[in-house]
Amino acid sequence: MISDVLNGKSFANARAVKRLVLPAGAQHGQIYWRYAAGVVFYHLIALLALVPDFFSWTGLLIAVLGVYVFGGLGINVCYHRLLTHRSFSCPKWLEHGLAVLGVCCMQDAPARWVAIHRRHHHHSDEHPDPHSPLVNFFWAHMGWIMYENRDLDRMVAYQRYAKDILRDPFYKMLERNFAWIVLASWLVFFAMGFVAAALAGNSTPQSLRSAGLMLLWGVFVRTVLVWHITWSVNSLSHFWGYRNYPTDDDSRNNAFVAFLTSGEGWHNNHHADPGSANCSHHWWEFDGIYWVIRGLARLGLASDIVERTPQRRKLKLARPAGVDDIESVGRLGSRLHSVRGKGQANGSSNECDHFR
Repeated sequence: MISDVLNGKSFANARAVKRLVLPAGAQHGQIYWRYAAGVVFYHLIALLALVPDFFSWTGLLIAVLGVYVFGGLGINVCYHRLLTHRSFSCPKWLEHGLAVLGVCCMQDAPARWVAIHRRHHHHSDEHPDPHSPLVNFFWAHMGWIMYENRDLDRMVAYQRYAKDILRDPFYKMLERNFAWIVLASWLVFFAMGFVAAALAGNSTPQSLRSAGLMLLWGVFVRTVLVWHITWSVNSLSHFWGYRNYPTDDDSRNNAFVAFLTSGEGWHNNHHADPGSANCSHHWWEFDGIYWVIRGLARLGLASDIVERTPQRRKLKLARPAGVDDIESVGRLGSRLHSVRGKGQANGSSNECDHFR
């Protein structure tokens, strides 16, 4: 049966055997109102786009372009492959600019996003995983955001998983000013809509209407789309798809999610080699985010790109029994190890290195 699961067969039967309860930090069942209210509010506003008076083909185009600009560059390129896994380097001005795009996606400030994702890799599809679908599909997709998880307390998570991020004062500033940056993005979109309509010769009431539509489609619809596209990696890509590698989790390569995310859906490949900038391990697995990074390199704006090697193409991961912690095994961090030996010997461990 194990071989069938590794080959992508009998997955439903395997999943019926392995089920998880909520992570220990979330079992008190307390709603995280700060996040839950924001998610509900954005969805309610975005639903206005379905009202005929508010539908706009231009608005739809703006929302789709925004998915690639804010979601693709801000979340996938910056938050994920640059900050979380350090799979390439770029000038600080560019890194910070991309991080601001990520903040505008309302997926929290970079340090917390990085900490949660690194914890996911550390405990993927195990009880401490913040968003494993082995709890249930809804929990993996968005339920985990709605409930407080004491294990994800900012100070605890940052100390363990994101110390390297907060060494940069810019990211500390984003922590303090996250909400103001989001509100500023609202004003920018509203102003762009108003100015564009006014320059086209529209009256003030017509310009205000155009500004409102720009805000609706450029901020609320776009943000909700980016949310569900990002969340689909946590849910769909751990439920359906094929596996190239027998990783010790249920990560899957999902072509539909890969299309939506420009390559993030090749999730089993990513879990097998998390530090690589390239999630494509077969010719048909197109990874648009990787080619964005390569494009930045051609412009002299990206360097130190972590490529796959022939040895890692045959990588098989296995977590030794009883491992409770992780230790750096180089920048790629392809295997899990205990720090209880060497870590205690030298008195320290850098858990962040595992994800680089």
